Amino acid sequence: MIDAYQASSQARVNAALERLFVAPSPQLARLYEAMRYSVMNGGKRVRPLLAYAACQALGCPPEHANGAACAVELIHAYSLVHDDLPAMDDDDLRRGQPTTHKAFDEACAILAGDGLQSLAFSALLDTHMSTLDAQTRLQMVSDLALAAGPAGMVGGQAIDLGSVGIKLDQNALEYMHRHKTGALIEASVQLGALASGRAQPSDLQALKVYARAIGLAFQVQDDILDVEGDTATLGKQSGADAARDKPTYPSLMGLNAAKAYALELRDQAIDALRPFDAAAEPLRELARYIVERRH
Repeated sequence: MIDAYQASSQARVNAALERLFVAPSPQLARLYEAMRYSVMNGGKRVRPLLAYAACQALGCPPEHANGAACAVELIHAYSLVHDDLPAMDDDDLRRGQPTTHKAFDEACAILAGDGLQSLAFSALLDTHMSTLDAQTRLQMVSDLALAAGPAGMVGGQAIDLGSVGIKLDQNALEYMHRHKTGALIEASVQLGALASGRAQPSDLQALKVYARAIGLAFQVQDDILDVEGDTATLGKQSGADAARDKPTYPSLMGLNAAKAYALELRDQAIDALRPFDAAAEPLRELARYIVERRH
């Protein structure tokens, strides 16, 4: 089921994203080319999938979450462009292709990331993507800004950069990853639910519990794959975390314990969906996929 769902959701969000990369003038062609390259060169689209699945869980057609799906993918892509820069992780490969600063240049990559970040908020406000009322749009913009900014993803990256060579305990490691990775995953679910126009406070609370569990599970599995995966399968350099002496779940807990923890988090996420009926099955399948994926 998840393969078909992923394929249809990827096609839906990719079609919506493509419309955003039309340069308004010839002078901006290279910038828009770099922005498009950073987003459209592959990727699992996990965050858009979560936005669509959360919208569906509340009984609404997934296309109502197009703005949310595009927004979270654009924020994710911008973060990868900047994370890959020489001043940060200094990576040459992303999704099996040269990173944006390698395919273009560092200055262009920085500007492409900046452009993608701004474009994300434009997507949330685009009336061609949804017809939500102004109050709901304002809530979505606020939620995304909080998740993407210094109290969320950017703050998590700052903690990560400051933790190289430092042994963190599990609480500190989870604090970092709930910000760096988890915040945007939580926002993906939240924005998808809000896009339905039907979300009640109890729905949002249950989905928040779900998203916090899978957000952490996603990072635990990433750390496991950095140990067990190979560069060709991952599309990025394997063993990079160990080479940089970065704190990870396998290094802290041991590989087998990290695998057990990922499964525990998966079960927590699925359990949080008990109030929802069969319409939430894609969310349940995504929780399983996140800890079973091999790249």
